[in-house]
Amino acid sequence: MLYYSWNETAWMLLAAIVLDWWIGDPRWPTHPVIRIGQWIGWCESVLRGKTGSPRPAAAERGRGIVLTALTLAISFAVIWLLIWGAKQIHPWLGYAVNTWFISTTIAIKGLKDAAMQVVRPLEQGNMEDARKYVGYIVGRNTSQLDESEITRATVETVAENTVDAVVSPLFYALLGGAPLAMLYRAANTLDSMVGYKNDKYIHFGWASARWDDVMNWVPARLTGMLLVLAAAFRKGSSPVRAVQAIRRFARLHPSPNSGIPESAVAGALGIELGGTNVYHGRTSERARMGWPLRERNRDDIVRTVGMLYTVSYMMAGGLVCALCWTLL
Repeated sequence: MLYYSWNETAWMLLAAIVLDWWIGDPRWPTHPVIRIGQWIGWCESVLRGKTGSPRPAAAERGRGIVLTALTLAISFAVIWLLIWGAKQIHPWLGYAVNTWFISTTIAIKGLKDAAMQVVRPLEQGNMEDARKYVGYIVGRNTSQLDESEITRATVETVAENTVDAVVSPLFYALLGGAPLAMLYRAANTLDSMVGYKNDKYIHFGWASARWDDVMNWVPARLTGMLLVLAAAFRKGSSPVRAVQAIRRFARLHPSPNSGIPESAVAGALGIELGGTNVYHGRTSERARMGWPLRERNRDDIVRTVGMLYTVSYMMAGGLVCALCWTLL
C-alpha cells in the first residue's frame, strides 16, 4: 500500500518547492508532463482518426470523455506504481521519487524564466524578440503587439499560471502526493491541448475543459487570497485594490477561475488587463479587469513575477510553520 503521513507529505512538498526554486523545470524528453502531452496527441489521433474530421456533437463529446478519463487514470496509476515500486526497494527511495515527481508538477522557476525572457529584449528595445518570446507562452497573435500589450500578455499568463503551475499542483500533492498532483497536471495539459471553444474542439474538448475548471475551483480562490497577501508584502502593490478588483471583475472573465488571479494582480498593480486579442485571425474581446491608473510597462512583468515568488514563499512558510507546530 502507498501511504504517507501528513508530516511526511509536507516535508516532501517543501523539498519539491526548494528543488523547483533551485533547478526549475528542465525540458527532458522523459519529463512526465511532456509524456502526458505526447499521450494526449496520440490518443486524440486514435479516437478521432488522422483527419480529425468532426462527428456529431454527442459522438465527439463521448470520445472526449474517453480521452479525459483514460489520461487521468493512466497518469495517476503510472506515478502510483513507480512510487510504490521505489518504496519496496527502500523507503527513502520512495520519498525521493515522490518528491521529484511533485517537483515536476510545479513550475515557479520556469514561469519566472519564461517571463524574464520577454523582459530582457524589451529592456534592449528589441521588439521583434520580445514578440517572439511572448508568443511562446500565449496563444494569441503577437506579431503586432507593442510594449504595453506584450506586458499585458505576459502578466496575464504569469497570473493565471500561479494557479495552474504552482498552487493547484501543491494543493493536490498535499491531499494525495505525487499521483494526485500528476492527475491534476494531466487535467491541466488536457485543457491546454484540447479544451478550446473553437470548431475543432468545442465538443471533443468539452470534458477536458470542464474537469480542469472543477479541479481549479478551490485552488483558484486560494490563490486569490494568497495574491492579496502577497500584495501586502510587495512595494507599490495594493492589497485593498486587489480585493476590490476580485470582487468587481473576476466574474467577468469567461473562465470561472482565471479571472481571480488576473483581477487580483491587475488591482494590486493598478493596471488594466484584458482587452482585444487575436487568435488565428479571429478577434476576441476579453473583459477588462482592474483600473488603468497608469500605463503598463515591462516593470509590471517583474512585479508580477515577484508576486508569484511571494506566493510560493508563503506556501513554503506555511508548511514550515505547520511542521514546527506538530513538533511542539
